[in-house]
Amino acid sequence: MSRKIVLTGDRPTGPLHIGHLAGSLQKRLELQDSCDTYIMIADAQAIPDNVDDINKIRTNIFEVACDYLAVGLSPEKCCIFIQSTIPQLPELAMYYLNLVTIERIGHNPTVKQEVKSKSFKNGVPAGFYLYPLYQVADITAFQANFVPVGKDQTPMIELTRDIVRKFNDTYKTNILIEPQAIYSKLNKTLPGIDGQKMSKSLGNAIYLSDEEDIVIKKIKKIKSDPLKISVDDCGDPDNVIAFTYLDIFDKDIGVVNDLKNRYRQGGLPDRVVKDRLIEVLLSLLKPIRENRKIYHSNRDQIYEILKLGTNIAIEKAKSTLNQVKSAIGISYY
Repeated sequence: MSRKIVLTGDRPTGPLHIGHLAGSLQKRLELQDSCDTYIMIADAQAIPDNVDDINKIRTNIFEVACDYLAVGLSPEKCCIFIQSTIPQLPELAMYYLNLVTIERIGHNPTVKQEVKSKSFKNGVPAGFYLYPLYQVADITAFQANFVPVGKDQTPMIELTRDIVRKFNDTYKTNILIEPQAIYSKLNKTLPGIDGQKMSKSLGNAIYLSDEEDIVIKKIKKIKSDPLKISVDDCGDPDNVIAFTYLDIFDKDIGVVNDLKNRYRQGGLPDRVVKDRLIEVLLSLLKPIRENRKIYHSNRDQIYEILKLGTNIAIEKAKSTLNQVKSAIGISYY
């Protein structure tokens, strides 16, 4: 049997953080051994809300690639490529535009929320509004069976499945595959050290590239249970971000449960919880950071890997595009 295909990726708007590690990178490490994995650095998708700062995108393509390799994603096991280097993607999107209404795209709650959060001064750019349609092109170009996403991206998968069905029904074919979502083990978005969504723009993230002193400094800033006024007060671990991190990254469940019980009973300083988190995260991030420094010092090697990935991705997308054009009836030569 042929291996299943996975498509995943990130926008290059900054280096990756522990939220990415828990939410997607660890899953990709599992999938690269069992599936044909395509990992896209989505630079084109990052342009609409960074149109006046393209250098930010260019710089972070390299940074994100270093993060990928540092955590253990291997170019021998997966295809890492840059979105804008695959010319077949926008052409596929052009054909799919005929199979969906503007209203259908606008019903996407994630698009609505992001439009509000971006606060575009001169109106919403068409490229931003239509990015879910371009994501459909990304997924179908590589005939992805699975797409690892957060719960908030479910509407995007539903849109893809709708367009795939519409295409196959309209042109009496079955060449396009309906993808399935693979959800992270996280049941919610990992919060930043301030309690808000962990975000590069908010400056509340712990990055994979952070040096030890920076990690320690950030952990010490993590908010505690707002209702726990003194050390002797009973606290609620569910209200403590440090415990949220420990639940995800600490492999010793017994130690974490013991800390939680002591916290509930009162008398356990937040410092003790944070010290445990410091120990866990420093141990986790040290090999990643050391690997990253090696890759970061060899820019030519990184771009050779991306160039190789691009060539592989182009061939796959070209095959899909040729089938799509043939099904539509516009393959002339």
